[in-house]
Amino acid sequence: MKVQVRYFASVREALSSSGEAVDTRAETLSALRDELIARGGAYATALARGKAVRMALDQVMSDEAAALREGCEVAFFPPVTGG
Repeated sequence: MKVQVRYFASVREALSSSGEAVDTRAETLSALRDELIARGGAYATALARGKAVRMALDQVMSDEAAALREGCEVAFFPPVTGG
């Protein structure tokens, strides 16, 4: 399936990209993250397991078990704090 992936803040900076269309076999956010990590390089560093990365599915904060669907939007970003 094809999904739109967006990157924000330090993740965007590490990947030098604000987003991309991704053809994936992943069924969940977790599986998509693993597919991206498997690309190696900056993806493996920016999205590494053990690194705090938040995820949103169609602009709703979601956990890694959230199911993907054709055409959905996935966002990856670091945790943020407000002041």
